[in-house]
Amino acid sequence: MDVLKMFGYFLTAVFSGVLSSFSQILLKMSAAKRRQPVWKEYINLYVIAGYGIMALCMILTVIAYKGIPFKYGAVLESLAYLYIMILSRVFLKEEITRKKAVGNFMIVTGVILFSLGK
Repeated sequence: MDVLKMFGYFLTAVFSGVLSSFSQILLKMSAAKRRQPVWKEYINLYVIAGYGIMALCMILTVIAYKGIPFKYGAVLESLAYLYIMILSRVFLKEEITRKKAVGNFMIVTGVILFSLGK
């Protein structure tokens, strides 16, 4: 397979992971607000957008898996924890604790070590 084409599939997988993380942030933002009547907690712009983005991410992931080995897809998906930590800091003003930082460092280190191996 053409290297440039494979790079495009990798970028699609990474973009899907970032977009999926953003949808999780939208869902958490929705969950933080109490609405009346109760059904508005489940049917509002944040929830609809969050699940819509998740559906788009599933399609992008399927497209990405057409051009990258499954083992790399799973590794790229694990980086979603890192994306969520960063997006939570930016959009939700959540603190990045030492425990979160160490956990994400371990995930990134695992991704790097896995990528260097055969």
